[in-house]
Amino acid sequence: MAEEMVRFGLLGAGSIAIYRHAPEISSHPCAKIVAIYDPITSRAEWLAEQYGGEVEASEKALLARQDIDAVVVATPNAHHARLTLAALKAGKHVLCEKPMATSLADAKKMLSAAKRAGRKLMIGHNQRLMPPHIKAKQLLRDGAIGEVLSFRTSFGHGGPEMWSQDKGAHTWFFKKEEAFVGSMGDLGVHKADLIRWLLDSEVTEVGAFVETLAKCNDKGQPITVDDNAVCILRLANGSVGQLTASWTYSAAEDNVTILYGTKGQMVIGANPEFPVEVMLRNGEMAQYKVGGVSTNEAQLPSGIPDAFIDAVLDDVEPEISGREGLKALAIVLACLESAASRQIVKVAY
Repeated sequence: MAEEMVRFGLLGAGSIAIYRHAPEISSHPCAKIVAIYDPITSRAEWLAEQYGGEVEASEKALLARQDIDAVVVATPNAHHARLTLAALKAGKHVLCEKPMATSLADAKKMLSAAKRAGRKLMIGHNQRLMPPHIKAKQLLRDGAIGEVLSFRTSFGHGGPEMWSQDKGAHTWFFKKEEAFVGSMGDLGVHKADLIRWLLDSEVTEVGAFVETLAKCNDKGQPITVDDNAVCILRLANGSVGQLTASWTYSAAEDNVTILYGTKGQMVIGANPEFPVEVMLRNGEMAQYKVGGVSTNEAQLPSGIPDAFIDAVLDDVEPEISGREGLKALAIVLACLESAASRQIVKVAY
């Protein structure tokens, strides 16, 4: 192993840092939090009290520290690329939240910067590390439901204003200048990454409605990003299906994927007791108790910091690399283009 300990700096002390990154890093035997910066100092101070580390006065001061090996970029989306590029230039490995950037051009700059710096770049697409999804992929590789012909994958809840540190309608998630994209970037990008990973095939074309249907900001005006997205995807292997993302599922969360194959179908995440269910055309059924899918109400370990730390210590490319993050982003951008043009759009990687 190249290093015995990965020393972290956190850029951002919001909900994703509180519920995912900080506790998972601090509980890892080969990692520790050294420094934290957030524009709202009290948030950084609270996180430091809980998980250790010093509170830094600025992004620049944190990135200048020589006792930091890696940086977590856990900020509003509009700052992901800028801070990742700055961290890589400073010689740090980077774990960046999703979506990795607001344009393919910026995403490609991030990939180039990581290669130039000889540092790891990983994107926080945690869906593919959840036990039910890992089990589903194994079953698909074993041919459990045959060739997948079509699918439905959805991710919806009541909205980020109930989870974000900025509780309420003034949250940055609702502001285009900070978030760039709404439910499609918050939730849809997860499912874009998941479906291409599960089916081992790239999305080639999309058709999408990406809409603002209900959410309003603190002034009572419609938010400037989408709160619902319904997309049709075509994959290179010929599969076609639906991806749905929503911030207006007010009664219950939906984080379910259904795959329809030539032998039967697979349901992932619908049954809390058996998160993976296989139903075959001949009437046979198999249910698998393999752990849960994380929700806002039930936060489960994401596995993301662990995978990143392993990649740094073992000096290997992270499984969820910058290139993987770029492909998920490309699908989101194509859906936005389709919604704006009311045309079917080819995905550009």
